[in-house]
Amino acid sequence: MTTSVDPTEFIVLDHGTGAKLSQDLVQLIAATLGDVYVGIMEDSAVLKIEGDRIAMTTDSFVIDPPFFGNGDIGKIAVCGTVNDLAVAGARPKYLTLGMILETGLPVPKLVQVLESIRDTAREAGVQIVGGDTKVVRTGEADQIYLNTAGVGVFEREPLTMTDVRPGDKVILSGPIGNHTVHLLSIREGLGFEQRVDSDCAPLNGLVDTVLSNVAAGAVRSMRDVTRGGLTAVLHEYAHKLGRTIRVAQDDLPIQHETAMAADMLGINPLHCANEGCLAVFVAPEAEADVLAALRSLPYGKHAVTIGEISEETEGLVLLRDKDGRETQLEELLGAELPRLC
Repeated sequence: MTTSVDPTEFIVLDHGTGAKLSQDLVQLIAATLGDVYVGIMEDSAVLKIEGDRIAMTTDSFVIDPPFFGNGDIGKIAVCGTVNDLAVAGARPKYLTLGMILETGLPVPKLVQVLESIRDTAREAGVQIVGGDTKVVRTGEADQIYLNTAGVGVFEREPLTMTDVRPGDKVILSGPIGNHTVHLLSIREGLGFEQRVDSDCAPLNGLVDTVLSNVAAGAVRSMRDVTRGGLTAVLHEYAHKLGRTIRVAQDDLPIQHETAMAADMLGINPLHCANEGCLAVFVAPEAEADVLAALRSLPYGKHAVTIGEISEETEGLVLLRDKDGRETQLEELLGAELPRLC
């Protein structure tokens, strides 16, 4: 497909008017997305869905900065949506893509985002079936905002929080805090982004490997550890279950450079957003099998058990140090850091 959009130019308001420049922009988008885009330029996509239950999610992405060391807002948009579907136990199939572009955005930057969307969608095995583009005036957005909706199908029973039981183990698929530290280091000019990559990754393959290699029902529930970090996930489960969760502080997977940067920035890695980390709640007899399945793939090679669901009904999250002393992990009242996903 050819397009008359000059790749050396910038986005202008007329790209959002619905006239010829808009059509040129749509052609550029479709051409760049290539085989992952299956829209037929109608007002609605007609999709084939297997079974009588689907998973559906939507998310918006306003990341600052939208372009970073080992990714960009496009990669995060696909990963975030795919991961939300996968942790419910669904197989992600379709995404929609909405874009808000700021006047003055260089066309090569837009192409970079589209290429990231294309490459990540291919890795995750999902297709983009529809979209929308709006253009706003300078200062009304920060270069580019994205919105996605995702649809997945269930080939096994959905995973739910209420299936988690006392005695179940809490496993993390990898280190926490890296995504936040990477972006903040770029914002503050600290240089840690050279040693700490964002963990942004599509995790549906990892989830499928785990669920395919353990007994049905042994994996009780999963969450992707995004906004609010591990603290938010653990408190969500503690409140929902009415059970106290105990976590071994020394077992938390935190990269050395991440800990250094977090200390310098005055933040707690447990509160930091992540974009490629799973919290997996599993039956104790399946712990070894789940760890082996996670560690068999690159995105889960650093998987580790961090804690356990207790019989106690206070609904607390307790951190236990190496000497056995316990302190309560407090839940944040608001976001510690804005615009990380």
